[in-house]
Amino acid sequence: MNAIPSRKHDYEAAKLAKRLRHQVGQAIADFNMIEEGDRVMVCLSGGKDSYTLLDILLKLQAKAPVRFELVAVHLDQKQPGYDPGILPAYLRALGVPFEILEQDTYSVVKRVIPEGKTMCSLCSRLRRGSLYTHAAERGYTKIALGHHRDDIVETMFLNLFHQATLKAMPPKLRSDDGRNVLIRPLAYCAEDDIAAYAAQQGFPIMPCNLCGSQENLQRKAIKAMLAEWEKKHPGRTETIFRALGNVAPSQLADRTLFDFAGLGANPQAERADAHAWLAGAEPAQVDGPS
Repeated sequence: MNAIPSRKHDYEAAKLAKRLRHQVGQAIADFNMIEEGDRVMVCLSGGKDSYTLLDILLKLQAKAPVRFELVAVHLDQKQPGYDPGILPAYLRALGVPFEILEQDTYSVVKRVIPEGKTMCSLCSRLRRGSLYTHAAERGYTKIALGHHRDDIVETMFLNLFHQATLKAMPPKLRSDDGRNVLIRPLAYCAEDDIAAYAAQQGFPIMPCNLCGSQENLQRKAIKAMLAEWEKKHPGRTETIFRALGNVAPSQLADRTLFDFAGLGANPQAERADAHAWLAGAEPAQVDGPS
């Protein structure tokens, strides 16, 4: 009686795994994320996203057209209730090389951030500093992060609403200090798919006791807004994400990206007029053909 539902579940699980592998492989190819001989440091937080990232990269590594090394790196931030045995046991069972770093960022964040205030920003900066420094010192050529499509879209709206900038999380970039190249192989993957995959695989999820316990985060408000849009207009999040790769600078208003001042039949006159208006003078008179 249960055979048909079981077969259907297995089929859906296999389809989901195939979709995620395809999306990760496509993102790697589109942005040239991994190259021959790369030493990739996979940042493993213990959450669903980073577990999925490592799992899929391992599966792709076996069939990849280039040879590259994967090392899982986890930062023990000394949070209350943290079990230091979970990740090592999981990674040893997989046979994956790994490194565990230790830094008490928890005490720093709790000491610096007032009670009730958002801790994510400082916590992220401290975590990034530790991981990026470690990667540079150990000679990793790439740092793989577990940010997915929804993270990227949410970040765009956070910057739009709170920073008045049009920027998000690029799938690949060089860190601000210039020492590391960061890649986000899950850039094309939906968070719902990742959550379903993590549940299917039974990853030993390790909850965060800092930001995970805060309910009034700006990102959660953005997430709720996008969820409501997605309910009313399925596919909207994907459409927004695709727009990030289809930018038309001439249709925006950033003068550093497009030469608006140089548009027109007589660009020199337009520039002179612009400077005159800024100075409070009358526009320049330019002689034209009679």
